Amino acid sequence: MQRRRMAGTIAVVSALGMTAVLGGCGVTGGSADVTLKLVAADYGDSAANSSKKYWDGLVEEYEADHPGVKIDVSVYSWNDVDRKVREMVAAGDPPDMAQIGAYADYAAQNQLYKADDLLSIPVQADFVGQLASAGQVKGVQYGMPFASSTRVLFYNKTLFAKAGITPPKTWDDLADDAEALKDEGVKYPYALPLGPEEAQAETMQWMLSGGGGYADTVGSYGIDSPENIDTFSWLKNELVGKDLTGPVAPGELNRAAAFAAFAKGEVGMLNGHPSLMKIAAKNGVEYGMVPTPGKEGTSKSTLGVADWMTAFRKNGHRDQVGDFLDFVYSEKNVLAFSREYDLLPVTSSASQTMAASGRDRHLKPFLEELPASELYPVGKTSWAGISVQVKKQIGKAVAPSGSPSGVLGHLQAVATRAESAE
Repeated sequence: MQRRRMAGTIAVVSALGMTAVLGGCGVTGGSADVTLKLVAADYGDSAANSSKKYWDGLVEEYEADHPGVKIDVSVYSWNDVDRKVREMVAAGDPPDMAQIGAYADYAAQNQLYKADDLLSIPVQADFVGQLASAGQVKGVQYGMPFASSTRVLFYNKTLFAKAGITPPKTWDDLADDAEALKDEGVKYPYALPLGPEEAQAETMQWMLSGGGGYADTVGSYGIDSPENIDTFSWLKNELVGKDLTGPVAPGELNRAAAFAAFAKGEVGMLNGHPSLMKIAAKNGVEYGMVPTPGKEGTSKSTLGVADWMTAFRKNGHRDQVGDFLDFVYSEKNVLAFSREYDLLPVTSSASQTMAASGRDRHLKPFLEELPASELYPVGKTSWAGISVQVKKQIGKAVAPSGSPSGVLGHLQAVATRAESAE
């Protein structure tokens, strides 16, 4: 097996307290058992499609071929999984692997294995380029992308037909369409969810469409860049100020509520990810999807989001973890997970298969956006705290008495202090 680590024989202590003699790529000896603990997030919306079912099937297959290794998987909701892992780490009992939303803090504390200490060369090289780069801290990959998605603009075809309009390509088009929808009595011509649930996503989507972003070209925070200030000034004056974003103030509108309103036929347009397709279709909403409109044409980049697999060093099960993760990231398993939850593959091989497959055509608009997507600056240990501040503050930038430059300037000052402390 091609693996970037020393081959040969090493001794480790199993979870049962037994000393196991291990080869370079797995366990040798019939009684030398090792148990790997994996904490994973639940991507399902019911017991019927819980991620536990996915992991149970995958683990059963793996263990059948690796009798010396057991995989103990605990699945938690996204509301709990990051906290559970933090608690385990704080108690001195981290899992061997954790599939969670962030990794940079653990990497900065030297608690994680590097990806190239775990994965075989072909597996690591198969990650989609910008996802692998986003998993790096100071040029070293610690976060292994596990699931990804992008954003596109959803629109209600029925409402658009009634208003006699076509999908927008520019900000001006979007504002004109929103005016027409408002004239037809649409409750939310454009839904702008800048509430605390996921404001950081809508914020970045708009920043990117205006040529900005959270970080500048050299990787430092650039939250109050001229481009970002112009973007939020436009939102405040041309959408919110003209009553084109609905009856709920953007700073109080959460993504889930915006999606639910779209599913009720109350929203003309909004930014959405793949899960919105099922929600809309289930409620009989005829929808279309187009690339994000930009200031002067289709946005050159869109928001990409990834969740991360991490591997903790403390238990010392590097070889077994690496072998299991090679299996997890096989094309078959990446495709199975992505298809089950309408997510985008994190490997190039699975992405190519999905792009060529008729069964995945509903994901094609999102897949086409992936190469030009940009991700949050998750490699910064300060990002988690900055994201929290964005969720709390950004809605004020478009409020009637709000100041885009003032709010973005405040966030930049917070970010600069946090970045200097990294």
